[in-house]
Amino acid sequence: MKIKELLGKTVLDKNAFEVGKVEDVDFDPESGTITGITLALHKNIFSKDLSGILFEDVATIGEYIILNKEIPKKDEESSDEDK
Repeated sequence: MKIKELLGKTVLDKNAFEVGKVEDVDFDPESGTITGITLALHKNIFSKDLSGILFEDVATIGEYIILNKEIPKKDEESSDEDK
């Protein structure tokens, strides 16, 4: 699979919730291995947040990229801080 095929792919967390799309891919230039991906997180139509994910947190790559961890939504993070 080529890196350009990863760009724009939908990313799901381990609970199959859509968390965003691949915005960029980080790799080690010496070994050529992927070290991480940058996600454009869903925020609203006019803005987005970016989040880095280590490549070791990727469970599978296919039609979707599925992570082996849960990504909390921004509104969940703020409600957790209020408690």
